[in-house]
Amino acid sequence: MTNDLLERRRQTLGSHAPLFYARPLELVRGDGVWVWDADGNRYLDAYNNVPHVGHCHPRVVDAVTAQASTLNLHTRYLNTRVVDYAEALLGTFDAGLDRVLFVNSGSEANDLAFRIATQHTGSRGVLVSDFSYHGNTSYLAGLTTGLTAYEGLADYVRAVRIPDLDTASVAEERVLAEALADVDAAIASLEEHGHGVAAVLIDPLFSTEGLNRIPAGYIEGVTTRVHAAGGLVIGDEVQSGFGRTGTHMWGHQRLGMRPELVTLGKPMGNGHPLGAVVTSAALLDEFGPRNMYFNTFGGNPVSSAAGHAVLDVMTEEGLQHRALTTGLTVSRALKELVAGHPLLGPVKGTGLFFGFGVFGDGAHQQPDAAATKRLVEEMRAAHVMISRIGPHDNVLKMRPPLAFGPEHVDLLLESLEGAIDRALQR
Repeated sequence: MTNDLLERRRQTLGSHAPLFYARPLELVRGDGVWVWDADGNRYLDAYNNVPHVGHCHPRVVDAVTAQASTLNLHTRYLNTRVVDYAEALLGTFDAGLDRVLFVNSGSEANDLAFRIATQHTGSRGVLVSDFSYHGNTSYLAGLTTGLTAYEGLADYVRAVRIPDLDTASVAEERVLAEALADVDAAIASLEEHGHGVAAVLIDPLFSTEGLNRIPAGYIEGVTTRVHAAGGLVIGDEVQSGFGRTGTHMWGHQRLGMRPELVTLGKPMGNGHPLGAVVTSAALLDEFGPRNMYFNTFGGNPVSSAAGHAVLDVMTEEGLQHRALTTGLTVSRALKELVAGHPLLGPVKGTGLFFGFGVFGDGAHQQPDAAATKRLVEEMRAAHVMISRIGPHDNVLKMRPPLAFGPEHVDLLLESLEGAIDRALQR
């Protein structure tokens, strides 16, 4: 059946639509941190952040069902459900981030954030990391450095290397100085070519980059330089937001970063398409009169019902605190695990976004993408879903729904131990 479905997919979606695993996994049902394939096998989902509070959480399902059976229209009519959700969402942000524009995805959110930033600054220049992904609109394709994009890097974009203390061979002070010098050079280049600086876009977890451990003072240094050049700071919270770090609701808060614009996506609606740009009243009041902006489906009543239910579940089930405590347990266990394997480490990440590097040598100078891929495939065989990230595809990526708790940690670790033995002995 899977082979037939795969061929039907190729005949409709094309042969270039990506799929995980050498033998694609046909999933048919989900519940909490578990999913089932077409053959009835159960898998532990240690990868997906879209079902943020757990697959098919009944609270979210009931909210969507009730609203869909009542009314669903665009946001050019007054609706209590939409405003209630906007108030609840903005209540999780620091003072000054007090307006929200709803969209349908993280891609739309980032695209809109840049539209606001370029109009405000009168500049076009953008800073991004040299291995990142922030969406798939035409504009964002020109900013993409971590995936294949035919458009290539736009002439008004400069990519900077995000420092990682885990791979550095010099002192932290020198790592910081070299990284900020790279930012200075990028800004100077944008100004020299007449683009100016509109914004820097930052994923506070540096997830695509490989969960880099940055030196103290880096974010402050980048922010100061971008502001001095007239630009704005955009925090992309699609990966790091909604309590995933455990310590804070938003990843930018954990870094001490104060963005003018924050973009949201994937986990926002627990699988229902929903995204947003959160910004200040001042920026929105500047943007609004210049643009008749509306979004047919962004923030509609059903989407708002889904998003509000996610916030309610997070509060009622204490999921941010759960992410913190479970993340600490996983981190300690992973450190013990990699200590016995000279080709593995260091452990990276925070809260319920964690992983570790895989190398071909004990000095950790030769990233081993092939072994990392084997490890991911071995975990699939053990009925646990994970993935890999980083510029060398050698960092394991584990990012489960926040329903993942202490009772699931043992299975993850047991599966990892077996998968490591099988993957590294080849």
